[in-house]
Amino acid sequence: MPAPVKKGKKSNLKFTLDCSAPVEDNILDTSNFEKFLHDKIKVNGKAGNLGDSIAITREKSKITVSAEAPFSKRYLKYLTKKYLKKQQLRDYLHVISTNKSTYELRYFNIHNDENDEE
Repeated sequence: MPAPVKKGKKSNLKFTLDCSAPVEDNILDTSNFEKFLHDKIKVNGKAGNLGDSIAITREKSKITVSAEAPFSKRYLKYLTKKYLKKQQLRDYLHVISTNKSTYELRYFNIHNDENDEE
């Protein structure tokens, strides 16, 4: 006999992308980024078909992605890096994980120490 299948509550995952640094400098447009995520996130192998399983919301400079269980945070990082490359911002910004459910876009720390060169 096959084991009975338990139908439990599907766990909802909530991930946040904090874009506050580039948005304050008018480098990144969160509405454009939100549309990019909406068009590119794949559900069952099809892009742009979010349905009820994934919801993308935006509050000022933060984008929140709420998804049902089989959704990885790493996939969100991949799409964010793809967007930065498309906007030619990949040389200036990188994606950093600040905690278990949050990514933050930060500038690279480039130190120009002119005194050390002499």
